[in-house]
Amino acid sequence: MRVRADDAIELFLAGDVMTGRGVDQILPHPSEPRIFEDYVTDAREYVALAEARNGTIPAPVAPAYPWGDALDELDRAVPFARIVNLETSVTTSSAYLPKGINYRMHPGNVACLSAAKLDGVVIANNHVLDFGIEGLLETLDVLHHAGIRTAGAGRDRDEAERPMIFEGEGDGRLLVYAVGTESSGVPSLWGASESTPGVAFFDETSPEDLARLCRRIAEGKRPRDLVVVSRTGATSSPPRTGASRTPSSSPAWTSCTVTPRTIPGPSRCTARDSSSTAAVICSTTTRASAATRATAASSPCSISRGSSV
Repeated sequence: MRVRADDAIELFLAGDVMTGRGVDQILPHPSEPRIFEDYVTDAREYVALAEARNGTIPAPVAPAYPWGDALDELDRAVPFARIVNLETSVTTSSAYLPKGINYRMHPGNVACLSAAKLDGVVIANNHVLDFGIEGLLETLDVLHHAGIRTAGAGRDRDEAERPMIFEGEGDGRLLVYAVGTESSGVPSLWGASESTPGVAFFDETSPEDLARLCRRIAEGKRPRDLVVVSRTGATSSPPRTGASRTPSSSPAWTSCTVTPRTIPGPSRCTARDSSSTAAVICSTTTRASAATRATAASSPCSISRGSSV
């Protein structure tokens, strides 16, 4: 990890990364292929569709295969941290929630994530509980055993709201918080409590939720720390005529960066554009309710819109 001389750092930030369905099926340890969608009931159908378009896939493939040329680009970039929004439960649980689309990767395939040398994953999204509490707890165990940090979900509210912390050179650190919102398909019932597992749920219309997030950041940030907040929320694009809107859960990596006003520290961060690679997709959304904007003005934090990724 490196910090540039001008006190800026480079981060690799991407979402949504989905390693279930057909991806899971071509890896060395595929899950049971049954899936629970309206039109497709066997995940191997997605493999067949890909092969019909691009030719035979030599399954089982090496764990690094799904990333393609992106790994070489990442190695050349040498970012301070590699962080993605993981839109997949890592579990053997079959206790799926009847929500239409459920993403699951077998724990034996976690090497697919390790192959990208990921430092951490955001899991405050609408798929981490696709296979219930059992699936969430196994996901946490598997990721942590693999040395991959998590933010945005946990065994209780404290863990769910706890940031990923990356130590830098000297006394500066990178703190990455993550919250999920109803606009991205995360129901409030998925929110963690003081005694139950779940996601770090953030009500976009609640001044109290914003104030709690700001207080947590202000309490945890040291001088020279850099804070990034990943808000998993829907895009603001209108639906097609005659179509119901399906929210996108791509995280707004830099559009809602919360930094305590009273604590000095590096304020610039550059993010390498990974949109040219097929393996990762970045999306930034900048939508805040009037209540959120009003509370931000009087809270110990400011919300600033960052550059597009």
